[in-house]
Formats: sequence, structure tokens, C-alpha cells
Amino acid sequence: MPPAEAWQKVFVDATKYIENDPHAKVATCIQCHGGVGETADMATAHQGVVTDPTSSKELTSKTCGACHAAITTAQLTSLHFDSHGYDTIMGQRLNPAMADAWEEAKTNHCSACHTTCGQCHVSQPTSVGGGLISGHQFKSVQAFTRTCTGCHGSRINNEYTGRNEGIPADAHWTKAGMACFKCHTGESLHGVTGEQTERYDGKPEPACLDCHPDSAAGKGEIMQHNLHGDRLACQVCHSVENKSCYGCHVQKNEAGTPFYKIEPAEMAFKIGLNPKQSEDRPWDYVVLRHAPTDPTNFDFYGKDLLSNFDALPTWKYATPHNIQRITPQNETCNGCHGNAEIFLSAADLRPYEIEANQSVIPEKIPPAMPQ
Repeated sequence: MPPAEAWQKVFVDATKYIENDPHAKVATCIQCHGGVGETADMATAHQGVVTDPTSSKELTSKTCGACHAAITTAQLTSLHFDSHGYDTIMGQRLNPAMADAWEEAKTNHCSACHTTCGQCHVSQPTSVGGGLISGHQFKSVQAFTRTCTGCHGSRINNEYTGRNEGIPADAHWTKAGMACFKCHTGESLHGVTGEQTERYDGKPEPACLDCHPDSAAGKGEIMQHNLHGDRLACQVCHSVENKSCYGCHVQKNEAGTPFYKIEPAEMAFKIGLNPKQSEDRPWDYVVLRHAPTDPTNFDFYGKDLLSNFDALPTWKYATPHNIQRITPQNETCNGCHGNAEIFLSAADLRPYEIEANQSVIPEKIPPAMPQ
């Protein structure tokens, strides 16, 4: 995140706020944040103050929901607001008898990255230290460098803006300077387009074909699209090396403070069988990325917490944000065909994950084409 002076994170220009922000005309500070009015004593004035009046479903319904009812209702069940996406994925690996231990671990380590209305439209996310972005000015779209990349930084931002050494930035950034919101609409981010159980639930949002309809099989003049469009996700040909993470181990120190340790990440490009094949995602082959999970992730909370670890692949369906028109695998036919290096195989797996990934390892790869 771009650095900000401490005073910038807390300073509210009252005159500017009252004159320019419509929220100042419909609510007072106390109506949203609580506290005590009609006193010049700071300690008294701040009694009962709520720093983020959108930090819970109850508070959000009373504040934002008073005027933005439809968006607020959707937001409160969205993946951005709470951690039910973790429950969907990790729940398949969990020992059902250890649900309480999982709730404790999730609360201590997994909930901080989820956000609120205020942490997108007024301040930076709490997970990166918080702080007002524009002196308490509400904005429908804040700078993505102050909001989105606070949580989606180490993988998505670094890929998209070309911060991984030797890997080019995404063409949508270098060619068009597109911010996150050009593809990820407010309706999608707020959950207005439908409740999701996890990030890849339902139709792809956004979908490449929304902007590139001529790239669909049989719809354009590019031979490779017509030959492969129904079998390959777009990223198989148009993504490049991306970051895979390993082993995020969580625990608490002697003072009871939660912390985590993560193993070194690796840059790789791997194609595998589609673990989420459906009518919405019909492709046979997709890009896979390693998730930071192993059977001992939550051993601090119970040795058998992930007793069903093999229920899901650790190499998961991925849509890296580093799209290129020309890539090593699409520059020639044999950049992909016969190139075993870019297809997931047993040799890429650690002993603990061999069984979990059997469903995404191709039995054979496309044969090399005659030269």
C-alpha cells in the first residue's frame, strides 16, 4: 500500500466534508459513530464511539442500509463481508467433530481480511492498518491502490502490475491502464448479481467473452480460438507464470496473539484438468495454482482438524491476472503440445498431496505436432 502519514489517516476536514459530502446532510457524526454530543471534553465526547460503524451486520443495516437497502442486503451475504467462502472450501477438508476448533482458528486468523462498506468507500482496509483515504469523503470508487490491493496484493497486484521479476504486467494494465473496477463491477463486488458460496461459484464474473465475443469458438477468424475455445479456458493460452503459495501454518504466541508462518512461494505455470467443470465452466483444461494448504495448517488447534484433507485438490482452479496476447505456450503449437513441463504431473506434488490431486493431473498431454 502507498504510505500515508499518521495524521492523514485520522484527519477529518469538517468544513470540506459538510460542504461536499451528501452524507453530512442526512446524518450527524453521532448518528453513525456514536459518542456524546454538546461537550468540549475529548474523553467524554468519545465515550461509546464506534470507529467503523459498518463492522457488523447489525450496524451496517442501521447506517448504510438506511439509504442503500438493496446494496446493503446483498453486501451482508457477499464474500467480501464475511468468511463463508472459507467455510465452503475448508469445510470439505474438516473433521466434522472439530467444528468448534475450526471456528476459533478462523476467527483468530482468517476473518481479518474481510472488509466492510467503510473499508472500501471511506478508509483503507483494517488488515493493512486502516486510515481515512480522503479525509472521510465517501466515494463510490476509491483508488484501487488504497482498497483492492490492500487485501489482494501479494499475488493479484504483483501479477497485474508486473512486480514479479521477469514476468510482464497484464496487458489490460499496460495497454489500457484498466483499474480493477473496469472488470469487477460494483454489482459483482457487492453480491448484487447473486449470492456465492465461494469465489468460483456460478458463472465467471467477469468473463473474457464479455469484452471479446469474437474469441468464442466459431465466432471469429483466429484458428486457435475456433479449434480450442470449447476445451481450454482462456488463461491456458494467455496467462504466464504466476505465484503458488505453500503451507500457511497458524498459531498463537505466549501472549495469545495470533500469527502465521508461510513457506516460500514459487513462480510456476501449470495446466491441469478442470476441477470445477460445469455448464458455466465447461473447459477440459484450466490453469492451476497451488493453495497455501497442507494437512498441518491448523495443528495448533487440533492434530486431526483437517482429517479430510484429500477431499479437494491443493492445485486449484485459477484465473491469474497477468494476461498476455502472446505467451510462451501459444507462440507455437509445440509451445503447448508435447510440452510436459507446463502440465501438472505427479513430479510436481509433495508426498502429502498426491492423493488430493489425482483428479486434476492429466493422464496424458496433447502430443507434439509434426514440424
